[in-house]
Amino acid sequence: MQTLSEEDVRSYIRAGWIASRVKERAAKEVKPGVSILEVVDLLENYIVELGGMPAFPVNISINSEAAHRTAYLGEESVIPGESVVKVDIGVHVNGFIADTAITLDFSGRMTCLVEAVNEALEKALRHVKPGVRVSDIGALIERSIRSRGFKVVKNLSGHSLDRYVVHAGETVPNYRETLNLARFRTSVAYAIEPFASTGRGLVSSERRVYIYAVRRLDIEQNTQKAQVIRRVYEKVKTLPFTERWFPELASELGLQNFRGILLELARRGYLVAYPVLSDIPGSYVAQAEETVLILNDGSTLVITSKES
Repeated sequence: MQTLSEEDVRSYIRAGWIASRVKERAAKEVKPGVSILEVVDLLENYIVELGGMPAFPVNISINSEAAHRTAYLGEESVIPGESVVKVDIGVHVNGFIADTAITLDFSGRMTCLVEAVNEALEKALRHVKPGVRVSDIGALIERSIRSRGFKVVKNLSGHSLDRYVVHAGETVPNYRETLNLARFRTSVAYAIEPFASTGRGLVSSERRVYIYAVRRLDIEQNTQKAQVIRRVYEKVKTLPFTERWFPELASELGLQNFRGILLELARRGYLVAYPVLSDIPGSYVAQAEETVLILNDGSTLVITSKES
């Protein structure tokens, strides 16, 4: 059974501290009319200023969008007025990841939706401990959100974290998933992230893809595709990335050609593509997320909370 060294724990705690401060700044910087490109660049640069590295591109998902939206290189979109905005932030220190998210309601009509995910998250975190079934946490989240009159998003879930791995194989569902017999374990970090929706409570993939991750390196050599894979892997390993993290490749290859290469590499299985995930048009989705670290002795620490 794995155990965490003192250095591992320090790295997790530092990553969580940085993520919490970046989340606080996001709550001030993200507002209607602000450039999405500028704000994600600002938040990612702030992660680096504080001594961490982004574990994935900062997500700015709007209204019915639930996950995986960030900004393209050169994008001119702005945060819309009257919108509900999810800001999802990942930070790593020495590969140890903290994952956290907030929802900001600029519509003035979705206060109860935002409160629903925040309340569900607070309840869930109080019950996370070694030996507890993850499905029991999912049941608690679902009951809490349904009591507010909303649906949980059933095909999005929390997850375990590992070194340089954002989704490390264990899921924490947002409903009672009876066939999921897993239990929380010591020496593991978990991202708990309720999603609530005014729509179907199910997300589907859009055509837009902002985010990728390296899956395989066994590609034919001396090609532009091999150059792209090698340069990306050298910088981010297998962590999720976005085209705007590689302006030099966009400049050398041409932006449209670079985008086409990323899509082709994903089609051929060398990259994983993470398309934007959305509920039905006209719906609103809210998200809240914290990372809880279960220490070797079984005690728990919410590393991304303001008090951590």
